[in-house]
Amino acid sequence: MLSYQHAYHAGNLADVHKHSLLAWMLDYLTRKDKALSYLETHAGRGLYDLTDEAAVKTGEAAKGIAIAADWFAADHPYARVLARIRTKYGANAYPGSPIVAAESLRPIDSIQLSELHPQEYAALAMHMAPYGGVFRQRDGYEMALSVCPPEPRRGLMLVDPSFEVKSDYDTIPPLLAKVHRKWGVGILVLWYPLLSDAPHLPMVRALRDTFPDGLCHEVGFPPARPGHRMVGSGLFVVNPPYGLLAETKRLSALFDAKLKQN
Repeated sequence: MLSYQHAYHAGNLADVHKHSLLAWMLDYLTRKDKALSYLETHAGRGLYDLTDEAAVKTGEAAKGIAIAADWFAADHPYARVLARIRTKYGANAYPGSPIVAAESLRPIDSIQLSELHPQEYAALAMHMAPYGGVFRQRDGYEMALSVCPPEPRRGLMLVDPSFEVKSDYDTIPPLLAKVHRKWGVGILVLWYPLLSDAPHLPMVRALRDTFPDGLCHEVGFPPARPGHRMVGSGLFVVNPPYGLLAETKRLSALFDAKLKQN
């Protein structure tokens, strides 16, 4: 499906959840003086303007990063990325996960991104040009299977579909199992929405069965607007890095405390 465009949802609380943990994981990985690979299956356009008509129309950023920007200390990896992006592109710029990754990686690291939507891919290639890397206008699931194991083998893959295609819930558990068999040392990070009718539950059960040592972290939040079905955000991490469990607990407490104040 090529109708989904993340510009309508950029900077929402699901992005805060996903991007803050992604920035933390990449910061942890880059502390070691060894190169790593970053791969992403559904990259989007990489950079967003939160005053754009699409973002204003849904109001999700106003209920997301607009209230969460000061949740993180200035030295948190996510806060550092946000500060650099605002310095470069202005106060209303928000980084998608490709830019979060690119701002977190070093010259010795590699980045490979896939985005199928033609307009989103064109914007992605433009926004990522200063950073370099390999970009493909290609189905993300096909990319995941074709490039793994990457070189260097140490690294992380983010799988971040829109889930507008309902079969994604069935596709993902066997897909991650195949990727893991090819790339056993890779950190595999799956983002998924928590919707009011909970279609994610069978998928998460299958992932827990396949990866009993995986880390599952979910946060809940109010719908961004009346009738909106998203009521939370989830991450499932295969081969979670050391310290991630503690960071997810800290983030859960932060979400709970801060949302009660708003």
